[in-house]
Amino acid sequence: MALEDDHEVNGSVLVKGIEEMLANPVLFARYASHLELRSYQVEVACAIVHSVREGLGLSFVVMFPRQSGKNEVQAQLEAYLLALYSQKEVEIVKISPTWKPQSINAMRRLERVLKDNPVVESWQKESGYIYRVGSARMFFFSGSPEANIVGATASLLLEVDEAQNIRIEKFDTEIAPMAASTHATRVFWGTAWTSQTLLARELRAAREAEAQDGMRRTFVLTADDVAKVVPAYGRHVAEQVARLGRQNPTIKTQYFSEEIDAESGMFPAERVLLMKGSHAWQTVPHPGCLYAFLLDVAGEDTSSGGETGEQKRDSTVLTIVEVIAGKTGDLLNRPSYRAVQHKSWTGCKHTRLYAEIKALAEIWQPRAVVVDATGLGAGLASFLESALSGRVRPFLFNTASKSKLGWDFLALIDSGRYQEPIPHDALTEVLITEFWRQLAFCQYEIRPGAEKRLAWGVPDGTRDSANGELVHDDMVISAALTARLDAETWQPTAPTLVVQAADPLKEMDKGF
Repeated sequence: MALEDDHEVNGSVLVKGIEEMLANPVLFARYASHLELRSYQVEVACAIVHSVREGLGLSFVVMFPRQSGKNEVQAQLEAYLLALYSQKEVEIVKISPTWKPQSINAMRRLERVLKDNPVVESWQKESGYIYRVGSARMFFFSGSPEANIVGATASLLLEVDEAQNIRIEKFDTEIAPMAASTHATRVFWGTAWTSQTLLARELRAAREAEAQDGMRRTFVLTADDVAKVVPAYGRHVAEQVARLGRQNPTIKTQYFSEEIDAESGMFPAERVLLMKGSHAWQTVPHPGCLYAFLLDVAGEDTSSGGETGEQKRDSTVLTIVEVIAGKTGDLLNRPSYRAVQHKSWTGCKHTRLYAEIKALAEIWQPRAVVVDATGLGAGLASFLESALSGRVRPFLFNTASKSKLGWDFLALIDSGRYQEPIPHDALTEVLITEFWRQLAFCQYEIRPGAEKRLAWGVPDGTRDSANGELVHDDMVISAALTARLDAETWQPTAPTLVVQAADPLKEMDKGF
């Protein structure tokens, strides 16, 4: 479609006729909002408007990478349709995963487009969640599981934003019927996540429909597509890839529209390869190096009959890492971590653990000591805090904190910032082999919901089919605590230099 050039009169853009501005959403954005939609935004907006105007009732899936203009094209499209149908009793419904902040932010974006718009003569906000232009209305609702939204009608358009975070049963029972009576056009906006989400289901359905009639319904872009239009965006994504790694779930889903399985092995072969370092196992610290301790605490053996096979697997594990500070000016400027030693205690009394860890700290002089302070670990963490003043960082495990730790640990690995050492004898070979074995059995599941909670670890009761032994994840948890170290400042320190100032009283004496 050829668009006319702007004509300026007295330094301002000549206002086109209202009918011409409403001819399509591209002209509307250009002349009403002084915004030039990007080529990929134009394709989406025009396809949706065509379905609405012709009453086709198509179901679209739009997957844009993060920060590539999805929200802007939504607001322009919504304002355009309200203006276009302002003389008719029509309703648009938009569902977001949460009311605050997502629905509220969506309303603010629409309001920004409506303000000072020469096409929209007047608009009103009703009941705090309805926008009216003439006779046309747009309703904003939360799609959270507890929200009661039954009864609304999307006679013109039904939008589901961040559809990957809307539960399928919520959509099927409460949201989908809104568009049923008029067979209204539906749009599912979002970014990729797992193959089990509402967005993924609708994407498969839309592609099947495309294959049958040839009408385009899916618009799935990657960061590379956006970078061709916006080179600065390509630089932004390159920085994110360098920080998190190309195989990181966040990078794959939010920037390259690649689905990840909801439940699978957490450490596939390519990720394990990134963890294998070329440095040697250390028995003593090297001068001038920075170190940190990561301690996963197990319960102590309180039995009188000695260790059983089950208890033997419940171990406290210490991982010692060398911290290599990031260089100023580097793309990342973040530290890297090289595990240089693992130690394991099975069924050990915490009083003994305290003494041994304190002795190791005197040798290695760790800058930070991250301690699992959950449950029985709280007492040990408290004793260590007293002995290693200012250096202990207690870590409390719960659903949210373990999820974040898992995501952060994957980011370290995928960006090449965590590596394991090469064993140098039979004993260290046993420990490293056990570490790799635990990784192989570690699973993860992404729980439903906008929080994207990561449940991860070796499932309880898992046994190695090769020998029938129970497999735990104490070494993996200990290593994962490394992610907590990113919150620290890792600049080398130097001895304090004290400059003696002149004594003013002695100086005064010299004057007499």
